[in-house]
Amino acid sequence: MIRLSVSEAAKFFGIDAKTIRRAIAARDINYVVVRGRYKIDFDSLLKWSQARPTVKNKLNKDGVGQYVDKWKISAPLFSPNPKRLKKEEVEE
Repeated sequence: MIRLSVSEAAKFFGIDAKTIRRAIAARDINYVVVRGRYKIDFDSLLKWSQARPTVKNKLNKDGVGQYVDKWKISAPLFSPNPKRLKKEEVEE
C-alpha cells in the first residue's frame, strides 16, 4: 500500500495542499493519521482525482503527467519485442 503526505499528494497532482485538505475534511479520500500527520491512500487519491476534471487536467499539466512523454522508451533495444507487438495487434 502506498501512502502520501498532503504535500507529496499536492505536488504529485499539481494542486494546492488546501484542495487535498478539503477532500480529507469531506472524507472523499481514505487516510490514516501517523504521528499527527495525514497519510493518504494513493489508490483512493487517484480515484478521487480522476472523478474531478479540474484535478485530472492539473495532473497532466502541472503534476507528474507533464513528464510522461519523457519516460517513453525511444531506443528499440529497450522497447518491447516488435514481433510480439505485431502478434498482439493482429489478435485485436
